[in-house]
Amino acid sequence: MLKPSENPPIAWPEVKSIRDFTGLWWVAHTRSRNEKALAQDLIRKDISYFLPMCWKVRRRNQRTIRSLLPLFSGYLFFCGKENQRIKLLRTNRVANLIEVKDQQRLLDELLQIEQALRAGAPLAPHSYIKAGQHCRVIAGPLADLHGIVTEVPKRKKERLGGPVKTKNTARLVLQIDMLGQAASVEIDTDMIELDDSGQ
Repeated sequence: MLKPSENPPIAWPEVKSIRDFTGLWWVAHTRSRNEKALAQDLIRKDISYFLPMCWKVRRRNQRTIRSLLPLFSGYLFFCGKENQRIKLLRTNRVANLIEVKDQQRLLDELLQIEQALRAGAPLAPHSYIKAGQHCRVIAGPLADLHGIVTEVPKRKKERLGGPVKTKNTARLVLQIDMLGQAASVEIDTDMIELDDSGQ
């Protein structure tokens, strides 16, 4: 585990904004746990990158451990020319390179993340769930149920005897195909994950 001072910067070179980077954007799908090492390699090669990270705090044996982890595990965004793309591939830290068809859209989305990080917002990874996806409940009394999300997750406010809390909820449809019938349940998105089995 790296000391906080040994972590690479979130963006290289350290400019006002990633908007100032020149070249084409690419998404590097890294080999397992190679995001920071790839960032260090890119600094040495003077290749522009953006690696959003967030702090994770956990307790182990009466100690508090803080780790700076990639916000999007396994991914690093880099901007450059063709010769820089080849240098990146030669690092042997990339499993796959994803070509970005809509350059402006990706940049706009990354700028939102950058703005939140520069403002000191406590970002955390979150499941990307959308209508039509098969999901499985992973916790709580409904654990192991399988269904299809029909409503895109929405923020819901609730008061539980104290301050108002917000949570992300989605509607999960449980089907009986033989009858052509279904029932649905509202569930917290933290309690579901994508189900690749398609059950």
